[in-house]
Amino acid sequence: MMKLKKPKFWDYKKPSFYSYILLPFTIILNLITKIKSKPKLLNSKIKTICIGNFYIGGTGKTSLAIKIKEILDKNNIKACFIKKFYSNQIDEQKLLNKNGPLFSSLKRITALNEAISEGFEVAIFDDGLQDSSIKYNIEIVCFNNLNWIGNGMTLPSGPLREDINNLKFYDNVFLNGNEENLVDITNKIKKINPDININHGRYVPTNIEEFDKNQNYLAFSGIGNHKTFIDMLKNNKLKIINDLEYPDHYQYSKKDIDEIKYSAKKSNAKIITTEKDYLRLNNLDINEISYIKSSLKILDENNLMKKLIELNEKN
Repeated sequence: MMKLKKPKFWDYKKPSFYSYILLPFTIILNLITKIKSKPKLLNSKIKTICIGNFYIGGTGKTSLAIKIKEILDKNNIKACFIKKFYSNQIDEQKLLNKNGPLFSSLKRITALNEAISEGFEVAIFDDGLQDSSIKYNIEIVCFNNLNWIGNGMTLPSGPLREDINNLKFYDNVFLNGNEENLVDITNKIKKINPDININHGRYVPTNIEEFDKNQNYLAFSGIGNHKTFIDMLKNNKLKIINDLEYPDHYQYSKKDIDEIKYSAKKSNAKIITTEKDYLRLNNLDINEISYIKSSLKILDENNLMKKLIELNEKN
C-alpha cells in the first residue's frame, strides 16, 4: 500500500496555520492516550531494552537496535529483537532478521513471551516506547539531528508522538545522523532534563569502496531521513547529481523503477539506494541498482556498553 508523505508543515521551525487548525484533534488524541494508559508491569524473566522515538519515523531506531545487539554479542549475552508486525515494514523486519533472531507479532507482549520461552537473556525492542503493556528495563529515545522535533507539536498538529517535555520522565536519549546541530539539541534536552544520559552516533558506509567516486550517481530512498542518507553519501565524496525522495516504507512499483532508470540514463548516472529500500524491491528488475550498507558508529560507545552490561548483571 502506498503511503503519503508527511506534511511539510510538520517540519517548519514553528507551528503553522495548519497546525493550529488541527489543534482540537491533537487535544482529543492526547486525552484518549491518557485515558487508555495503564500501569506497566516489569517482566522478571528477561531484560528489556526499548529503542523508541517521539518524532514519528526516521530516527534510526533499527540501526541502533542492531548496534546494541552487536555490543551484547561481543559480551556473550544472548539477545534477540522484538518488533511489532506491520505489513508495510517488511524491510525493517528483514534487516533485523539478517542481524539476529527476530520475534514479530501483532502484539509485542506475545513476541516477548516467545523470546522468553526460547531462553533469551535480553530482548531489544525496535519501537514500542508508547506501548502501554510493557515496562522496559532501559528506554532510549531516538532523535535524528536534522529532523529533531519538527515544529514541536504532537500528532496531528506536528510529528511528535509525545510532548518533548516528557523527556523529564526518561533516562536516555540517542542523537544520530551526521553530527548536525549537536550542541544546540543537547542544550535544549538538558534544559528539560539535566540528568538525562545523551549518546551520539553517526552513519558510516561499510561498502563505500565498491563505488567509483568519479562516477555520477542518482540516489533514491523511501526512508524517514532521506537527507541524512544523501548527506552521508556526499560526505564520503560520491557525486550525487540527482536524488529522489519517496515516503517512508514506500512500496515501489515497476513504473517507479522504470522512471528512476530513465532519469539516471538521461543524466548518465548510476543508481544507488539504501539497504532498506533494496530489500523492498521484491520481484522488480534490480540489475542496475546498487545499495549502500551502513552502520551506526556510536561516538561514546564505552558509556553505552557499560550501561548494557550492568543491565545484564542485575538480578
